[in-house]
Amino acid sequence: MQQLGDARHGKLGDNIAGFGRALRRAGVPVDSARIGLALESALLVGIDVKGDLHDALQAVMVSRPQDGAVFDELFDAYFKDPELSQKLLAQMLPKTREAAPPVKRRPRVQEALAAVTGNRAPSRPKEDEIRFDAAMTASDVQRLRHADFAALSASEFRLVERLAREIALPLPTVDGRRTRTSDRGDRLDWSRTLREAARHDGELLRLPRLARAPQPLPLLILVDVSGSMERYARLMLAFLHQATRRSPRSVFAFGTELTCLDPAFKLPDADDMLAMANSQIADYAGGTRLGAALAQLREHYPRKLVGRRTLVLLISDGLDTGDPGELDRELSWLGRNCRSILWLNPLLRYAGYAPLASGARALDRHADGMLAIHNLDKLEDLAQGIATLLQR
Repeated sequence: MQQLGDARHGKLGDNIAGFGRALRRAGVPVDSARIGLALESALLVGIDVKGDLHDALQAVMVSRPQDGAVFDELFDAYFKDPELSQKLLAQMLPKTREAAPPVKRRPRVQEALAAVTGNRAPSRPKEDEIRFDAAMTASDVQRLRHADFAALSASEFRLVERLAREIALPLPTVDGRRTRTSDRGDRLDWSRTLREAARHDGELLRLPRLARAPQPLPLLILVDVSGSMERYARLMLAFLHQATRRSPRSVFAFGTELTCLDPAFKLPDADDMLAMANSQIADYAGGTRLGAALAQLREHYPRKLVGRRTLVLLISDGLDTGDPGELDRELSWLGRNCRSILWLNPLLRYAGYAPLASGARALDRHADGMLAIHNLDKLEDLAQGIATLLQR
């Protein structure tokens, strides 16, 4: 009996996890923590009464009023048998189902159900994706280039995420500590001068000099993974994983705490990186306490700042809920120990935006520059913005 109960709980967990993935593909913000709470709620209320299960799952998986209708329709489509307990037991054994009459559903629900069905079926060849991209008109591509990431449907978001991974980010180089022989430089290269003079009977035909060798710009990337930044954070992680792979970088996610993502960013595939980052970030889609996160950075990872050569990319909307005094102190420390702080703010999509919140005001005081990152066009302009900042 114990083994049968464990099997049922395992199958229930699979169904709840699949339902959570379907909600996420429909555009409802559901992370792994909410799916875990949903499973606990389902075990507490049981699966005998469908209405009770519906209310329990909705209480922990829906955080926005506009997602209620999508949840109701997707719940009925995903758990469509009259008795949910019979459906879960039937899934443990082979069974042939009769075709159900088609039901008209909203586009978001259709996309999510199609994605779930696709996960259970053999994977489609990549040629389908290529044909899908080629079928798009020029106006569709232009619209996606200017569309706010938060306003995209699930399928559009997946396409934009793939496009973002292809955007180049040509970062400027900085002068390193090592030197190399050059025609221009502040010091003479005496060893090379003497060698060349020995080859020409003591005659000096030229005076080789020493110049500091250029090296890639070191980066410290801080990504806000709070609820208001959920979509921007995922897309920026995918973009920066590919765009900064040739630069020395340290990557951290912060919400209510600091999470080091360096192990995930060492993976060559962006999808694997996102999966590993999702498993590492415990405070995803929660609140924001940047001051406390920077204090952890100062105490545990001070060597991540390479002298004063490191460029800090701080990706956040500035809606901080922590102590304003602590945030101000930690930003002062960060500014003293890096080259520049560049604030990448998705709220700049609003023409009349002003940093009025306490956290935003602190970031505005300490940041050396602020750029928008809410669509593909702004991501392509990021390299020019960084170059302009470093020339100041």
